[in-house]
Formats: sequence, structure tokens, C-alpha cells
Amino acid sequence: MPSSSGRPRGARAGRRGRRRGQRQKQRMTSVDETSAGGVVVNTERDRVVLIGRLDRRGRLLWSLPKGHIEEGETPEQTAVREVTEETGILGEIIRPLGTIDYWFVADRRRIHKTVHHFVMTERGGELSDEDIEVTEVAWVPLDELEERLAYADERRLVLRALELLELRPTGDDSGGTSDGAPRDLPAGADGG
Repeated sequence: MPSSSGRPRGARAGRRGRRRGQRQKQRMTSVDETSAGGVVVNTERDRVVLIGRLDRRGRLLWSLPKGHIEEGETPEQTAVREVTEETGILGEIIRPLGTIDYWFVADRRRIHKTVHHFVMTERGGELSDEDIEVTEVAWVPLDELEERLAYADERRLVLRALELLELRPTGDDSGGTSDGAPRDLPAGADGG
């Protein structure tokens, strides 16, 4: 039997409409973004270039250089450009490394980011943190990478890059030279 107001029992005036309206206001737009970057290795000195950015809490978080793919660019072109812009280092791509994807929220949008990474070798340039998005830039020794990199997925990518290049952190007994002598790239790793 309907209540005296003509609504089913338990229903209140306007309640359903407000809930739907609130949900619509709270629902964020989802956006897909694609970026590219690289693991730039200086094989003569067993180090990798990283960038540091401040998070919302003011903490310096170290990561791999990367950025948005511009219209008309390939992921490879973007990786080389972004590495140079963010670090001052000119890198040359040796091979694709892998793709990372993750979600985050910014400007009231849910962003699904896909980042294409490449193994690169240093071909010139000087460290520079002139990019406004970057707080610091550093060459990081291989044995410090795992503790310095802020993101687990990037740590895994760097380890894979080092395996592909047959490089090991100095504290690793599994191979490489212990006298600090430069290591050569494996045959064919430089595309030649």
C-alpha cells in the first residue's frame, strides 16, 4: 500500500535525484596518455642518468626521463628528445626495453599512462636540469639504482636493461669486471 505521499515506503523526496547528481559530479573523466623515455647508460663508467622531481609532499623522487609523444613523433623520437630535454644528455637507442602502464589522478581526471622505454647509450651532452619539470639530474652508479629509483616498475626495467647490456652493479658477483675496467657492449647490442 503506498504511503500518504504517493511514494513507495522508505522513499524520500529528492533523495534519488541528489545521489545521482552527486555521483555525476564526482565521476572523473578518464584520459589515455602515451609517453616515451629511456634508460641511458654510460657503459664506460657503469652509471645511468636519472631525473629527480618533487612530489606534492616536497619529497625528491628519482625516476627515468620520459615525456609525452608529440603529434607526428614516433616513440623512439620522443624518447631521444625527452632524454635530451630533461637531462642534457644525448642518447642513442640500442633497442626497445618494455612498456609500463599505470593510473594516476591529476586535475580531477583519471589518467591511464602508457610509457614506452628504450635502452640507450650516452653519445654526448652535459648534465643539465634546465627543464622546468625537473628538480635535479644525476648520473647514478649501477649499485645505487635500486635504492634510488622511486618506482618498482622502473627498477625492474633498469635491471632488465643492465641484463641486456650484460652489466652488473659493482656489488653483484654474477659477472662483469671487478677492476672497474670499462665493459664493452655485447655483440650486436649497438645495432652493428
